[in-house]
Amino acid sequence: MQLEATQQRFIASVEEALHKHASELEDINRKIWSTPELAYTEHQAHDNICTLFETLQRTNPSYRIQRSAYDLPTAFEVTYTHGSTGGRTIVFNAEYDALPNIGHACGHNLIATSSIAAFIATCEALKHQAPKDSNYTIRLLGTPAEESGGGKVRLLDNGAYKDVDACLMVHPIPMAPGHPELLSLATVLPGGFLANDKVTVTFTGKPAHAAAAPWEGVNALDAVVAAYVNISLLRQQILPTQRIHGVVASGGDRPNVIPMSASVDYYIRSPTKKGLKALTEKVVKCFEAAALATGCGVEFEWGVSYDDLKTNNPICESYVSVMRAMGHHTVMNNAGQSGKLTGASTDMGNVSYALPGFHGLFTIPTDGVNHTPGFTNGAGSPEAHKRCLACAAGMAVVACQIVTDDEFARRVKEDFEVEAEE
Repeated sequence: MQLEATQQRFIASVEEALHKHASELEDINRKIWSTPELAYTEHQAHDNICTLFETLQRTNPSYRIQRSAYDLPTAFEVTYTHGSTGGRTIVFNAEYDALPNIGHACGHNLIATSSIAAFIATCEALKHQAPKDSNYTIRLLGTPAEESGGGKVRLLDNGAYKDVDACLMVHPIPMAPGHPELLSLATVLPGGFLANDKVTVTFTGKPAHAAAAPWEGVNALDAVVAAYVNISLLRQQILPTQRIHGVVASGGDRPNVIPMSASVDYYIRSPTKKGLKALTEKVVKCFEAAALATGCGVEFEWGVSYDDLKTNNPICESYVSVMRAMGHHTVMNNAGQSGKLTGASTDMGNVSYALPGFHGLFTIPTDGVNHTPGFTNGAGSPEAHKRCLACAAGMAVVACQIVTDDEFARRVKEDFEVEAEE
């Protein structure tokens, strides 16, 4: 992959902008990491990021800041527009929700920081390097509730991605074993991020004294156990790339009372939306069979479904060439590549079905994989912060290329349209 002239033109300006704002970026990363907040309760992260841009607005009055954007209290949008209406629009997604009890164990503080940095660097680089008569819009979108709640899906429904030409973000993973030199991956391999259905299933029976008159009861916990066994048996016949996993959310109150109500939470995953639909139908039958066998009623409460991730090859190729030009070991995440985050799901998948998207990966030093306390510690390290800024620079240069290079923008759009037809 050779570096294109439009990419080379922006690298120095992007790196200069990141150096200029180094202290602010370090501060916002530390604030998000040290105050983890769960889905749709990310009030401090929301306020801290918006306050940062209100401060930056003093020297860049072109920034427009919208708190509680698109009818979501903890979403926000910062917009920079140059010229009249028209031109291309680029969005950077900032995630900042954490996980229960283990904080930022998926490194969303780094996701937010990298997107904030990429947004600032893109705006400043274009200001100095793009033709003065250019028309374009750059947006930083605060996207709450990725871990649960599907914030980007709600933002999609509310118009946040309307008329957007490309959307970019990066996500941290542990360093690949045996490949400490690897910094970043462009995710082009299908199946790296799975389509995901989420469901809470509640069984309703009839209470009774478990010792004195158990025959009078209908045991909802028995239905939970039967459903769990049914699904465990089903796993023998699913594809190696598919996943079904769940927990018992409630199983009764006391041992001497036959549970009238019991429930489970389950995630169902498959490499594609089409495959997920067929798998989910089989899982539903497991729950229904458990209800029938025990005489319980059954109710399903479905969460927000996540689509699999559609990749954009021109964006990935551009990102890899830029990262390599800046001295960072970066690869296309093809078959067999170490470091692939297999089995995870993201609401960025839904965005990638609506417009050209990029969801790159970058490695950080940790003592554990994602969703473990060891990863939380790694996500708060200075080295992790340094690596997220390197990827921010790569994203910013690619964004500048999409805005200013008509031929490249055409290839990005055509690749998305071909993917959409398949």
